[in-house]
Amino acid sequence: MNVFSDLLSRYDLVTAFLFVGLVMWSSSFLARSLFRSRIPGAAIAITMGLLLAGLGEKKGLADFPVLAGLSLLGGSMLRDFSIVSTAMGASMSQIRKSGAAGIASIFVGILTAFGFGAATAWWMGYTDLRSIATIGAGACTFIVGPVTGAALGAPAEMIALSIAIGVIKTVVVTVLTPLIARWIGLDNPHTAMVYGGLIGTTSGVAAGLAATDPKLVPYGALTATFYTGTACLLCPSLLYFLLTIFLS
Repeated sequence: MNVFSDLLSRYDLVTAFLFVGLVMWSSSFLARSLFRSRIPGAAIAITMGLLLAGLGEKKGLADFPVLAGLSLLGGSMLRDFSIVSTAMGASMSQIRKSGAAGIASIFVGILTAFGFGAATAWWMGYTDLRSIATIGAGACTFIVGPVTGAALGAPAEMIALSIAIGVIKTVVVTVLTPLIARWIGLDNPHTAMVYGGLIGTTSGVAAGLAATDPKLVPYGALTATFYTGTACLLCPSLLYFLLTIFLS
């Protein structure tokens, strides 16, 4: 066992990938078998990660020598790389097919989510503009929240809170999408694109559309991906600047 432990500690980044892979596999298994795909595996994995992080003192699970590689794997460099790679997977020529409504839905969705999150944070007593902006960004998605918080230098607890808000949004979208699809006419590619642009959380939209009509998933996920990339640009820059004007 000591030899095995030393081997894992020596190749800590490989061990970190293996550990995350096991978490993702178990989360996907739970999503399919226990929740019948009503809750996406990504949301379960993030929740598990937040709970497991509490086992450490300063760096979460990276405090344990065997899992020290998680500090690099979960660092800003690989996080930003994953975000950029997700945005690069979308095609501008494809999003144009959604028309002006699809493009406008992205900006309307970002402004609505950010405004609602920021207003809620202010109503709950937060006065630090960086914290308010981070919580508002978390209301967009659980990716935009930490990106905005890191860019603005927000406290770590605010970044964690923004992730939790984004996860809750993902679960709610996943569960409600098939229930409201008939009432909002979510039964064709065009409305799926608009829906993805308004809601934005790619995992929630994809899982919700999969439960509604699997054929609609690529269309909703397309605009939701652009939503994430656009929000990562707007929240820590223009929207934060507007926030300083209104609340200063």
